Amino acid sequence: MHIIVAGLSHKTAPVEIRETVTFPEQILSDSLHVLTGYPSVCEAVILSTCNRMEIYVVATDPEKGKDNITQFISDYHTLDRDTLQKYLYFHEGTSAIRHLFRVSSSLDSMVLGEAQIQGQVKKAYDMAFECQGTAAVLNRLFRHALLAGKRVRSETEIGESAVSISYAAVELAKKVFETLDGRTAMLIGAGEMIELTATHLVSNGVKHVIVTNRTFERAEALAEQYKGTAVKFSDFFDHMVHADIVISSTGAPHHIVTKDHISKVMQKRKHKPIFFIDIAVPRDIDPAVAKIYNVFAYDIDDLDNVVQTNLEERKKAAEIAEDIVESEVGNFSAWLATLEVAPLISTLRREAEEIRQKELEKYLRKLPNITEAELNTLNALTSAIINKILHKPIVKAKESANRKDGYLHVESLRYLFDIQDEEAESEASAPGLIELHSKPIGD
Repeated sequence: MHIIVAGLSHKTAPVEIRETVTFPEQILSDSLHVLTGYPSVCEAVILSTCNRMEIYVVATDPEKGKDNITQFISDYHTLDRDTLQKYLYFHEGTSAIRHLFRVSSSLDSMVLGEAQIQGQVKKAYDMAFECQGTAAVLNRLFRHALLAGKRVRSETEIGESAVSISYAAVELAKKVFETLDGRTAMLIGAGEMIELTATHLVSNGVKHVIVTNRTFERAEALAEQYKGTAVKFSDFFDHMVHADIVISSTGAPHHIVTKDHISKVMQKRKHKPIFFIDIAVPRDIDPAVAKIYNVFAYDIDDLDNVVQTNLEERKKAAEIAEDIVESEVGNFSAWLATLEVAPLISTLRREAEEIRQKELEKYLRKLPNITEAELNTLNALTSAIINKILHKPIVKAKESANRKDGYLHVESLRYLFDIQDEEAESEASAPGLIELHSKPIGD
């Protein structure tokens, strides 16, 4: 029983390759069914996002497992196997466990500390579980990975600071205004960056959105998304009087907002604070507006400085996160070791022997005059009974060890005999015979 992950990501493959091997939700059920049909694949989960495609399996043999996964991807997507292998990476055993825990904790993400990956890992696992692609090992592995990711987010500050330009704008706005609740934002332009920033502003409390654009229809369309107001580009200064926050990103080759414009706006606002974010390059807003009292103006470089500073903070948090991941890898590996047949048999024999000795000692209290010969007979009799009871389960466990689903039988045996997870002992305790001079338990 071997845990393997095979995949490609933004670190190993260009987008032209990544987009050819995706597994969207609508084909996941079929692809999992095909994958688990390979002879060495016992369990499988497929994680497919815009930045990575990874396949986690429990395989009977590591080399056959890797070969089966590679063939599956190649066949399923009609992709030349040699081409595919140039971009694939593999991890197995502890390395595979650590890789998943790092992925779930966003330590392997393109943007360190991003929050979406944990939801994507959970969705991939849920889908595999519903399709019966998982069993004892991957069920426990993925639940543990999600737990590790949760610990990283709650015990470190890896996700606390903004690392996107659009969210950094919101972070800066919060430094100017105590709260964004009830504020009005004006959007100059209707591009993707403006839209992202507006979405963050609205989710942080901005109540009203005014949109202006040279193409009025685009302004109307964007305003409708936020139940805001579209205004004509020729009139936007008249409406800026009502805005607390102004985001600008147009394709203008020169400043469209000058110091003279804002001086007039501020007079009408009675010099209430106003916050400008200029995302455009070339800049839309003359930096000289920042010299006006209660005008706070930032450009794309200011936002980038915020992002870079926050990224450094996340890297510090990542060092703590790596320790958490390593701790959880150790916990999971300890559980995994209990699925091996030899430690299970050892534990089973030891616990049975402990029961035999305790019960025999209780019985001996009622027989104070028992002879050495009689005691030897009792020892032999009870040991024989224990051995006969355990003989068939142990033989079956050994036989199943070489089968594809053998570890599931081991897990069942562990469950039926209520053997708790613990570090397996290397050797079974030697059966101990009760001696006549043994001190009865409880005395």
